[in-house]
Amino acid sequence: MKKILSIDGGGIRGIIPGQVLVALEKKLQAKSKNPEARIADYFDFFAGTSTGGILTCIHLCPDEEKPGKALFSAQQAVDLYVEHGSKIFDVSLYQKIKAANGILDEKFNAEAIEACLNQYFGDIKLSQLLKPCIITSYDIQNRAAHFFAQHDYLKRGDGGDFLVKDVCRATSAAPTYFEAAKVKSLSNVSYPLIDGGVFVNNPALCAYSEVRNSNGFPTAENMFIVSIGTGSENKEYDYDKAKDWGAAGWIRPLIDIMMSGASETTHYHLTKMFSAQGHQDNYIRIQPSKMKNAKFEMDDAHPENIAALVEVGTVTAEDCPDLDRIVDTLLNDKDSVTF
Repeated sequence: MKKILSIDGGGIRGIIPGQVLVALEKKLQAKSKNPEARIADYFDFFAGTSTGGILTCIHLCPDEEKPGKALFSAQQAVDLYVEHGSKIFDVSLYQKIKAANGILDEKFNAEAIEACLNQYFGDIKLSQLLKPCIITSYDIQNRAAHFFAQHDYLKRGDGGDFLVKDVCRATSAAPTYFEAAKVKSLSNVSYPLIDGGVFVNNPALCAYSEVRNSNGFPTAENMFIVSIGTGSENKEYDYDKAKDWGAAGWIRPLIDIMMSGASETTHYHLTKMFSAQGHQDNYIRIQPSKMKNAKFEMDDAHPENIAALVEVGTVTAEDCPDLDRIVDTLLNDKDSVTF
């Protein structure tokens, strides 16, 4: 059984899947009787978009003093948002006026998120991450999806390798929020990239296809996918207002519709694919049913909203009927993915 973890995009709402993984890691530690157990120990392949890409990289970051072990716990991963979110999504009055709240220029200065990523990853390379993974972004110059794959260096050498902090900067370069990222591979080739959420906010289907093409060509029968979302508002847009919107009026609604629509479409197809082979239990989607007091905005990092998002993530984990089954599957079926 190839065990796959996929994490959606969603900005500061990455706290939600982050908290679910905190609960999952605690259960793994308790049941395995190993207080040092980490998420990276039990999944074979990871996929992440935007905030999910950052979480993926944190969970897979190696401990240089303990070869093969993850440096960060699940709690330390989510702390990136809890402790640094207000700095990442801080906007000065000057920037707010200059950017017209993200309409004329990016809403946030990228210096804060870049400093935070550097603090977590330093000069760690994509090829050094503990497990195979795929992180999404989009190349605006070549007009093509760009996938950062940890295992690409096996085929492409330095051309497929990047600094992890640059990978995270690229996958989270959400249009209107942060300026596009220009990152270089270790072979010194430049790529102008934006947030992968513009085309695949839920990367679980990308993970499926990637693992499907790994050694042995496993099918749905041999895969176990855990896909974690960041909440869905399903905000209604009034027809009488929307019919007269121009470009400025459609900017934010389009981003919302693209991201939530892409996630819903991926979930729809994976459900059909696993059900068609009679293995629907091998695919689990964890998505909070209610946002409670938390705001849906991707950039609301006020202390009260961060606390509300932590609560949503905690409740989502507690209410998840499949969490214990996930633990049992992860503990009882050790395997790996090779390319």
